[in-house]
Amino acid sequence: MTDDDRPGDDDFAEMLRRMLSGQGGIDPEQLRQFSGMNIDPAMMQAIMRQLQSAMADTGGDEGIDWSAAKTQALHIANRDGLGISAGARTEFDQAFALASLWLGEATAIAELPAPPRAITRGQWVEATLPVWQELAEPVASSISDALMAALESQTPEEMRAAIEGAGRLMRRVGGALFASQLGAVIGRLSLEVVSGGDVGIPLMPDGEATILPQNFADFGRDLEIEEDQLALALATRELAHARLFRHARWLRLHVISQITDFARGVHVDTDALEELASRFDPSSPDELRAAIESGALLPQRSEAQVAALTRLENLLATIEGWVDVVTADATSRLPAADRIAEAVRRRRAVGGPGEQAMASLVGLELRPRRLREAAAMWRAVTDAVGPAARDSLWDYPDLMPTAEDIDDPASLVARLQARARGEEPTRDAFDDALAALLDEESGSGGDTAADGPDDGPSGPRPV
Repeated sequence: MTDDDRPGDDDFAEMLRRMLSGQGGIDPEQLRQFSGMNIDPAMMQAIMRQLQSAMADTGGDEGIDWSAAKTQALHIANRDGLGISAGARTEFDQAFALASLWLGEATAIAELPAPPRAITRGQWVEATLPVWQELAEPVASSISDALMAALESQTPEEMRAAIEGAGRLMRRVGGALFASQLGAVIGRLSLEVVSGGDVGIPLMPDGEATILPQNFADFGRDLEIEEDQLALALATRELAHARLFRHARWLRLHVISQITDFARGVHVDTDALEELASRFDPSSPDELRAAIESGALLPQRSEAQVAALTRLENLLATIEGWVDVVTADATSRLPAADRIAEAVRRRRAVGGPGEQAMASLVGLELRPRRLREAAAMWRAVTDAVGPAARDSLWDYPDLMPTAEDIDDPASLVARLQARARGEEPTRDAFDDALAALLDEESGSGGDTAADGPDDGPSGPRPV
């Protein structure tokens, strides 16, 4: 091919414009011309199909188009039917009514303003998809940016100008691919979860308690426990979870912000992406889909992410531990209560549905590894000071038990008992004591200039 026959930047730009505007397919002869520039025609055709699909919406929004996620998730969720029998709704309405009465004896946290409800898998997808999108957005953006960078690095120099303005398009292609995989994971998740709080994070709006009768039978199939007892136990757990997040309005944002902070630190392994692209077969994209869904493109966690994950695990364990204790007290009348509670704990310990979903998409395991220790802490607090004082720890973020409290419940119990006797120091006194301790440690090197001109004698202040 001579230089005169070689397609120029304008030719490539025109082909992009025609494809993205939906004006028809690519001329095979045109693809053969581009093959002279070391561009595989089959690869180019596949890219164009993806671009045309991703850019069907010509609006100016550069964000991720999540419509593919919703479509894919609902397709999987609704494949076995859309409805719930009247008998199942009645069964769970009765279970929720009795569970609410029992919870009134086990916790000081008030009832929900809206009645609990049984929902379908599709309704669960519709209700929770906005939260999944929020959690996955940082990683979706990272994959989109990495795709753009990989394409730019492998684009011939003579074509750089032709694709210079296509950055937004390429990012949307990566976002669309990620959204499709997110929808597949959420769809499969909808076949497993039994309640709104089953995943362990606040997916449902505050104050909403829900159960999925379509998945209830699968959960209890091998437990050999009567269905009415199982329904009561699960209804009680779901109500406890929903009540907690409605009472502690700050808690929802606290959990989600910790997850998104972790996700923002995720960066795509560009070496793995480029290595995969080098052998990518457009006619069989299964390997690329599997890499995205399995998390193979996500590198090892950084030290900061490990620390963030530890904090999140402690937070989730603190929440689930409280739910465990309150549910156990409320369902103490059920003969199979202990067996059901153990089944729930085992399900979470081996990696419940939420962990699998988030681990594959953002490299994050939502496993409350310290669940038993946190439950033991809440049990010690309940036995020592009662449900009302225990539940008051959720009134404000600063009062919530810390990881140190999980390690040493006796110290937390002692503080709560001192507060009950009126012996707890005021907030200002506590802050002053802490500041004195920090000042003592920071001044141990002998540099006291930062203390200001009115410093008194050296040495620790009274605590």
